[in-house]
Amino acid sequence: MTKATDLITPMIERALRAGINTKYVLMDSGFGVPSLIAKARKHLDVICMVKRTPKIHYIFEGQELNAIQIYRKIRKRRGKAKVLANAQVQMKDGGTAKLVFVRNRSKKDWLALLCTDKNLPDEEIVRIYGRRWDIEVFFRTAKQHLELEKGCQSSDFDALIAHTSIVMVRYIFLSIENVGQTIQGLRVSYSITSARKLWTAPLIEALGRILGEIVENLHKIKAVPANIRNKILAMIQENMDSFASEKNVYCQ
Repeated sequence: MTKATDLITPMIERALRAGINTKYVLMDSGFGVPSLIAKARKHLDVICMVKRTPKIHYIFEGQELNAIQIYRKIRKRRGKAKVLANAQVQMKDGGTAKLVFVRNRSKKDWLALLCTDKNLPDEEIVRIYGRRWDIEVFFRTAKQHLELEKGCQSSDFDALIAHTSIVMVRYIFLSIENVGQTIQGLRVSYSITSARKLWTAPLIEALGRILGEIVENLHKIKAVPANIRNKILAMIQENMDSFASEKNVYCQ
């Protein structure tokens, strides 16, 4: 059976081939180990949480040290700073990275983030990694309310991809409507209207992308003739433009 960790490289490559424009891969501490970081950084820079364990070592000031030992050696910021310290380290694959130690508010302790882009400011590393929470909320919603886990019992890869795509389409529709509901009853100001456009446009673009990919894949397996495919794609584009106009947003 294929391990989840073995799928990191193929998933990143597939995302890049699909035209997804991103700079970083975000991973939790379960994936934040040197071997997986080395695989991922061949394609994109990595920002991840690292475990406080004596088993994982980095080269710091000519010594092989774990995160706990490095934290003890470096100078910390005083006061109630969120970012306590950072350290430039070298990985065993020869690549460089930066460890950023941040305050753990819940336990009066510290957490360590690793970023392979050592020029990225500490605060920006923390901010970007914090966006993982949005992903966690998405998966929780998709599992609890949209049957991401139990909605498809097939073991066929294409069937699972199709089911996941449908779940994402449903989530996008809910997100778009949620944006509309959020501003109903409020005095519409420039900032509110701008926020609505900012959040809604990427959702509509994502919806159009998913629908287009579904049609293209159906054509590849010869389930849809070329002339029908072109008509469907034209209809999708027309309806996406109409939907965007109705929601008062502009999509590329």
